[in-house]
Amino acid sequence: MITLTGNDLTVQEVERVVFGHEKVAISNESMEKLRKSRQTIEEMIKQKQVIYGINTGFGKLSDVVIDEDALDDLQQHLIDSHSCGVGEPFSESVSRAMVLLRANALAKGYSGIRPIIVERLIDLINDGIHPVIPRQGSLGASGDLAPLAHLAQVLTGKGEVFDQGKRISAIEALRREELEPVQLKAKEGLALINGTQAMTAVGVIAYLEAEKLALQSELIGAMTLEALRGIIDAFDEDLHQVRGYPEQQESARRIRLMLKDSQLVTRQGELRVQDAYSLRCMPQVIGATWQCLNYVREKLQIEINAATDNPLIFSDTEKVLSGGNFHGQPIALAMDFMKTGIAEIANMAERRVERMVNPQLNDLPPFLSTNPGLQSGVMIMQYTAASLVSENKTLAHPASVDSIPSSANQEDHVSMGTIAARHAYEIIQNVRRVLAIELICAMQAVEIRGKDKMATVTRRFLEDARRIVPRIDNDRVFSKDIEAMNHWLRDLSMEQMDKYVYPSSTRVRSER
Repeated sequence: MITLTGNDLTVQEVERVVFGHEKVAISNESMEKLRKSRQTIEEMIKQKQVIYGINTGFGKLSDVVIDEDALDDLQQHLIDSHSCGVGEPFSESVSRAMVLLRANALAKGYSGIRPIIVERLIDLINDGIHPVIPRQGSLGASGDLAPLAHLAQVLTGKGEVFDQGKRISAIEALRREELEPVQLKAKEGLALINGTQAMTAVGVIAYLEAEKLALQSELIGAMTLEALRGIIDAFDEDLHQVRGYPEQQESARRIRLMLKDSQLVTRQGELRVQDAYSLRCMPQVIGATWQCLNYVREKLQIEINAATDNPLIFSDTEKVLSGGNFHGQPIALAMDFMKTGIAEIANMAERRVERMVNPQLNDLPPFLSTNPGLQSGVMIMQYTAASLVSENKTLAHPASVDSIPSSANQEDHVSMGTIAARHAYEIIQNVRRVLAIELICAMQAVEIRGKDKMATVTRRFLEDARRIVPRIDNDRVFSKDIEAMNHWLRDLSMEQMDKYVYPSSTRVRSER
């Protein structure tokens, strides 16, 4: 059971709730803060104070004062009018993460909502009711307005939800679980949609996949090093220690451990003095990606516990402050950083694929074919990898450098953070397919060298991967192999990866 306080939810707890379907509750302390915050709002309404979003219009219409008897209608109109998302819906995992993160942010007690709002969000999580939320339509400032409006619709019995992969009406799902739709009161609609939970939810899920990819790239790269009889001296501890980056040192050490009993790697001068950069510089490049991921994780950890709506209610001092905590720039920049950091894994992996298939760069059969000429072998796998890498270069263009004014120029700078997060996730899918291609090629090449000469770690990984993609003895439809390997890499957990990478008593990766 994860207890929400709004202050200490972790990335790993998000993972447990989203993918492990762990149940959620709200702390008693948070419930008291919610009641106190709501009381402050109601007192201000009685005193007829003019407060943005409570008894005024929104955005450029903030100067329009709303009659007291229309305050509840104002909130429902807000949710209806802002439900402008388009395109395919987010996955159920992203939707589930959005509900969790919104509940946690509201649990901080600065939003002026009634406790029933957070309780109902928690009901959605615990009952597996996942709102159907279109992916496109957020500017990433004033919050993720359109995506969160679609989420809020479900609380009121409108919209659609996923039910075991099928789309059904929200009211049908609520009735099935004996949950009453919520009638929104003053401030509650605005509190639900002012926030960065769409970009942050996508960001957390993307980060979790990216972290696993970085570790897989080291293991697959180690196998490629064996396939190409690479020089192990480039991973010597002394060399990496004098550079000074801990992430680089840890990456090099992991690769040394993976290859410690390999009979296929060589020493400098044995076959050649130096390897190409895509082999020799793996710790420097992948280590830099780990630095990027550490930065991203730090920003996500802050954001999932942040109060990001507007205005915020400070009950102890009876202040209601309008500001801009909904602006997604911190996450937009982090997502753009992650895009480039993770794309580099594929850039380097594709170059290693080229070195395995190009007969001018190795002593292996051309394109790893069993009958070169009659059969093309893995020739076109490299084409596919090159295409994915090139596509990533387009997706890696920073979304955060763009801004289009909205709401009659009242909201004249926006973050585009949700676009950055979505593109980061797309890049990650492309990177995994490139690694799947590298793994297929590395397995074929290393078996030509002699499987019995492999390191214990890489041989075990190969044996398990061979259950997914068999040895290439004849040309076949390789698209199926790439997708099968991609799905296998995706579905491996970090715990499973740890068992591959680390000897039983030696753990070198920093605790997440």
